[in-house]
Amino acid sequence: MSVPDDLLVDPTGLAAALASAEPPIVLDVRWRLVGPPGRTDYLAGHLPGAVFVDLDTELSGPPGEGGRHPLPDPAALQRVLRAAGVRTGGPVVVYDGGDGMAAARAWWTLRWAGHAEVRVLEGGFPAWTAAGLPVSTEPSSSRPGDVTVRPGGMPVLDAGSAAEVAADGVLVDVRAAARYQGETEPVDPVAGHIPGAVNVPATEYVGADGRLPAAEALRARFAAAGVRPGLRVGAYCGSGVTAAQAVLALHRAGCPGAALYVGSWSNWITDPGRPVALGADPGDPPPAER
Repeated sequence: MSVPDDLLVDPTGLAAALASAEPPIVLDVRWRLVGPPGRTDYLAGHLPGAVFVDLDTELSGPPGEGGRHPLPDPAALQRVLRAAGVRTGGPVVVYDGGDGMAAARAWWTLRWAGHAEVRVLEGGFPAWTAAGLPVSTEPSSSRPGDVTVRPGGMPVLDAGSAAEVAADGVLVDVRAAARYQGETEPVDPVAGHIPGAVNVPATEYVGADGRLPAAEALRARFAAAGVRPGLRVGAYCGSGVTAAQAVLALHRAGCPGAALYVGSWSNWITDPGRPVALGADPGDPPPAER
């Protein structure tokens, strides 16, 4: 399997690109599930020229039945990307606070929107500063871009197709084992997993510094979960953010057809008729469903 070379960029490579004749647009997408919004971090210091884009309100639609981070409205996303300076066919680099999750969701969202020229900064903002590269506290603005959002650039699962992939392909649940097994659920009101989904916690394929390992290591880990050529592959988590990082990892491993269940568990449980499985085995739902 070939491994794409257009997914990631290291700080040195990004610094060189920023000094080139065609510098990329840089998007700061720092985000926390709980706590202060990422804009606070951005104002305290960011890559020179980077534009802040909010994952919750600008790269996602309003939370609701579609989940906690549903797909954004295409027209609204287009306004956000144009305001950030994204140009048709122009390079974009996204970075976050270092765990790689928000940057991966931004990468996925731009590619879903039809913009293929986007990379993730390896190690995020901490890697940039560790390399001794400059930081700015001045808010940045860009010349308005002209990108046109064309949804469909990345495969998407809804609840029905996620269940199909779990039944006849490989649906990867990347949440912690205790959440998958239904032992605890700190965020959503129902615990458990989609019947047939296999558990590959994100900590098993992402380093503590948010960096992805080599393609060979990723390929081996996902192969152990049943991923192989010819099978449909999808990923989900709580709300489609961590799972976007799994899709990025699967791309790096040579599985570019992996689909994201954007609504993920937070969407699955909105319908009481959908089954919920418990325990370590992918299995079927327990006799007394919910």
